Amino acid sequence: MAAVMFGILMTLVIICVKDRRQNWKGRMRVSKEKAAQNRERILTSAARLFREHGISATGVDSITEDAGLTHGGLYSQFGSKEAIAAEAISFALTRSKRVWRRALERNPGKRALPAIVDGYLSRAHRDAVGTGCVVAALGTDIARQPRRVREAFTREIKDDLEFLSRLMPDGDPSLSYEDAIVAFASMAGALILARAVSDDALSDLILKSTAKRVIKRGKARAVARRP
Repeated sequence: MAAVMFGILMTLVIICVKDRRQNWKGRMRVSKEKAAQNRERILTSAARLFREHGISATGVDSITEDAGLTHGGLYSQFGSKEAIAAEAISFALTRSKRVWRRALERNPGKRALPAIVDGYLSRAHRDAVGTGCVVAALGTDIARQPRRVREAFTREIKDDLEFLSRLMPDGDPSLSYEDAIVAFASMAGALILARAVSDDALSDLILKSTAKRVIKRGKARAVARRP
């Protein structure tokens, strides 16, 4: 009888230990998922607030309040505001590239570049500072940031230019890359001007004129490169 009772007891102990291990693994899985969600909330809030108010003018308090998290939760994820700025810029630019990729999927071939230019130089994009292009919103601000932030920005911009260069008319790859630089610089500069002026008609004209010239230049280059 004693042996039977001992066996039953050991079986119960084993079951209990297994249940605890499974519960612990479940909690760990939920904890990791929650941490990932919190990280994305912080980056989403930081990216928007930085674009709306500038990096220097946006404090950690504003980011945590907007994300609905505590200072401890933020610093456990990033450690410093500089780290947040670097990752938030990469995060925002990566999302912007998704917009370009969707435009490419909907407008393959020669229609891709005009579609991207028209979308970028639209009233909707001009008016959406908090969710729009990081370059137009923060370009001058980033120039004054620590090297870590500027390096994160530079990596993403290089990727943007490579993407645009592949949409340029066929020809010398080095010329396509230069064309991409000219196109993107023109687009970002136009967006900055369109947001800055107080005259709505002028703002619209800046967007429209630049879009027309960027697209026209691309077509002209294509013709010039034909044998």
